[in-house]
Amino acid sequence: MSREVILYIATSLDGYIAEEDGKIDFLNNVEVTEEDTSYEELLEKIDTVIMGRTTYHQVTTELAPDNYPYEKQTSYIITHHPEANTETIIYTKDSPVKLVEKLKEESGKAIWIVGGGSIVAPLVEANLIDTYIIATLPIVLGKGIPLFPAFKGPVQLKIDQVYEKNGMVYTTYSKK
Repeated sequence: MSREVILYIATSLDGYIAEEDGKIDFLNNVEVTEEDTSYEELLEKIDTVIMGRTTYHQVTTELAPDNYPYEKQTSYIITHHPEANTETIIYTKDSPVKLVEKLKEESGKAIWIVGGGSIVAPLVEANLIDTYIIATLPIVLGKGIPLFPAFKGPVQLKIDQVYEKNGMVYTTYSKK
């Protein structure tokens, strides 16, 4: 059995997932005019999330300080400074590749790669991401933290779906 690994993430038109200082204020420019259930559909498919320490810190201190949004999933936080694990939050020094290879062989639902770029790049390079769901916002930041930092490529993908909702273009890619 091999679990599906999904990268579901938002980016600027020029490929940045955050501004240089790590802020993601540009995401607040989305004007919601129609129902978008893609996030809820993703949460139904997964039971595991993987993120770096910086992303985890941003989620728990800025985005959802009083309500950790992934309480129903097992969270793996990749960090050089692990803290005490809880029942559903596991800190690990494993590389993203080693962790994903191990989790893919365990039973369970899909695995969501939350971010950031230092977690994403090695997984792309190792061709371990099965599905890429990229929401592109119509903003050009000019600089920031790239979705795909430099890595040894290329990685060939195929386009499965493209649609627009709430001013964002969603593109779903999968391995060829």
